[in-house]
Amino acid sequence: MSATLAVGIAQFAPGPDRSANLESIERLVRLAAGRGARLVVLPEYSSYFGGELGPHYAEHAEPLDGPFTAALGALARELDVFLVAGLITTVADPARFANTVVAVSPDGEAVARYGKVHLYDAFGVRESDWMEAGAITGAAVFDADGFAVGLQTCYDIRFPEVSRSLIDAGAEVLVVPAEWVRGPLKEHHWRTLLTARAIENTAFAVAADHIPPVGVGVSLVIDPMGVELAGLGESEGVSVAWLERARLDEVRAKNPALALRRFTVAPR
Repeated sequence: MSATLAVGIAQFAPGPDRSANLESIERLVRLAAGRGARLVVLPEYSSYFGGELGPHYAEHAEPLDGPFTAALGALARELDVFLVAGLITTVADPARFANTVVAVSPDGEAVARYGKVHLYDAFGVRESDWMEAGAITGAAVFDADGFAVGLQTCYDIRFPEVSRSLIDAGAEVLVVPAEWVRGPLKEHHWRTLLTARAIENTAFAVAADHIPPVGVGVSLVIDPMGVELAGLGESEGVSVAWLERARLDEVRAKNPALALRRFTVAPR
């Protein structure tokens, strides 16, 4: 079990060109790895983002084991890092797509996947018109150098049960690729919700967002007491933080909220 895990957050503005997105990803991941990151987290929709939802999303969806994940695997293998990124994947209905997060290990293999459970039918947007919700199955948790890392995405952080279900499955690090759209008070919600998920679960929270003009940026790494360990502003870039097991153990001993809880999480 490792005493520390160096985590990089990488934010950029994905667009409709997968090759251009992969070029941005490679540049940012190389920068993060060069600064010591062992796990690098990228935004939601990293494979393709075409603005307003419509049929073009399904047209650019690909299988989970398609070229985007293969490119992530090759990069992870070359740089000896874990990568987490959001992509759009195919479903049985060719007119629809799935919003997926994949985790790739340093050997280039996909070690976890997560399909977005809570679709963003809020703030004037209806993802459910075009997207299929992920199935409620086992929690998407994988091991990164002895740290248990759980996957969710964007709108899910407004539903604390998602994070708690990952914690129940052993997660110590909550990873959140996002496309958190700008708007009145939206950055405030983003910071508040991520910090709450870290504090209430006595876990690390690691979140990567799109940058403006669509996203808020402000990618963050937050520790189990709600302390910001790393953060970014509105520009493309990376930041690295070191997650310490001693800090996790200290906080969970001081605040044994998980042991004292009286309720469980059940799907509906």
